[in-house]
Amino acid sequence: MNFDHYKELYQSRLPIGQKFQDYCAVQIMKNLNIPLVNLQSKEFQFEIGENLQGFEIKYDQNFANTNNLYIETEHRVSPEQEYYKGGIFRNDNSWLYCIGNYEVIYIFSKSLLILLYQSGRYRVIENNLMTSKGFLLPKGDADKYAANKIEVNKTLEGKDE
Repeated sequence: MNFDHYKELYQSRLPIGQKFQDYCAVQIMKNLNIPLVNLQSKEFQFEIGENLQGFEIKYDQNFANTNNLYIETEHRVSPEQEYYKGGIFRNDNSWLYCIGNYEVIYIFSKSLLILLYQSGRYRVIENNLMTSKGFLLPKGDADKYAANKIEVNKTLEGKDE
């Protein structure tokens, strides 16, 4: 695959992630009374973060099938590039890591996930596209370590079709 293909793939997946960010903002406000002000421009996202409140939001579309959350540690746009800090190591205002799907949203302290990574208990793997590295956190451990878990009624607005 060439660099242009990865850019197209990224652009095609971007709306999926943005929709999930909006969904999390609604669910977090509804369940925790925390209004999230999401930032959309690359400039503000790199300078500040995904939102003003410090939530890093990740959609894990494989969680329902694997019962593992993929906790990202490094990222790159395409395999031709070098990896840079991403996910829990992203250098921005994030202090909470929100990950899940349209049925369950886990909220972790980012510093706790970094400690879990540093423990060596979880093996770091690369995704199939070779654009991300991270570790798999089993559902049982996610339930144990999450600061909060929001279980969502599947019929609510925002559910994937």
